[in-house]
Amino acid sequence: MLNYFRKINIFILVGMYTLLLLSCGGDGGDEPNIPPTPTIITPSNLNLSITVVGANNGQPNGDGSGIIQCSASATDAVKYGFRFGTGSEVESIIGNIDFTYTQKGINTYTVYVYAYSSTGHFISTSKVITIYVTDTFQLIWFDEFDVPGNPDTTKWNYDIGTGSNGWGNGESQYYTDRTNNVLVANGVLKIIAQKENYQGSLYTSTRLKTQGKFDFTYGKVEVRAKLPIGGGTWPAIWMLGSNISTVGWPACGEIDIMEHVGNNQGTVQSALHTPSSYGNTVNKGSQYLADVSTAFHVYAVEWDSTQMIFSVDGNVYYTYNPSTKNSSTWPFDASQFIILNVAMGGSFGGVIDSNFVQSTMEIDYVRIYQ
Repeated sequence: MLNYFRKINIFILVGMYTLLLLSCGGDGGDEPNIPPTPTIITPSNLNLSITVVGANNGQPNGDGSGIIQCSASATDAVKYGFRFGTGSEVESIIGNIDFTYTQKGINTYTVYVYAYSSTGHFISTSKVITIYVTDTFQLIWFDEFDVPGNPDTTKWNYDIGTGSNGWGNGESQYYTDRTNNVLVANGVLKIIAQKENYQGSLYTSTRLKTQGKFDFTYGKVEVRAKLPIGGGTWPAIWMLGSNISTVGWPACGEIDIMEHVGNNQGTVQSALHTPSSYGNTVNKGSQYLADVSTAFHVYAVEWDSTQMIFSVDGNVYYTYNPSTKNSSTWPFDASQFIILNVAMGGSFGGVIDSNFVQSTMEIDYVRIYQ
């Protein structure tokens, strides 16, 4: 019996010693290398102040300039991002920035600011402002066509010839600067499209433009005009981005203030051509005017940083205001120049009436306001 208990005690002692070795021993290697927890820096104490320029007791929504001055500060911030309701974020390292709203009238906006830390973490805050933008425009450029003879060469120059593939549209006319096709008389500019054999083409006309002489960014364009008549005529009052020679079309943006097709007499159209939609663009609107070729009408566009508003005789019929504005949908934050022309046939003008001989677009004035 004694030997039995001795065996039991020895067994217990050996087990306890083994457990002690397992808990204290190991292979003698180093502890595993655990990476340190990355440091997260989050800004704090974000403040945003906004001053509406010209605001006082008499004009609480500002002086009509549409300018606001923003100042933001935060602890541990290395840069700030501002959003003004235009769909994009504007960066400022120091947290101070000015912004100009251009939507006419009294409007309310939410201004957001984001404070970013060196680790990319951020906090944000916002303020609601109400601001007034004057609807008073000042005339900055015009041609009243009061001097008879050739168009004013300080304001206008010409596209000459047939262009590439009929100016990109398969048009049939040859553009000239001859008085047969363009002149000022009786207080109006006359662009005359006619049927004649000239330089290998069966039709001639004129395309006037202000490229290299005048361009502008934002404003209001008014053109008082009476349009030609006849199947195949394609008069247009339009604009192209001045950067077309460097970025090409449609990246430069095209603003068609007025187009009319003699094969669809009376229907006038406005359209926008951008990288997101061009050629047979979806961005267009139209209306019918029974006397488009017998009476003068004022074709206009109001253009600011947010939208294009097209009208005839003050009656708005189309507005372009894409919800997302970027280089694809809105290449319209750069200067544009004016073009006046009458094309014949082509992809939009269609079949030219075999009985067509001559027809004229008459323009009383071109006025540009800002």
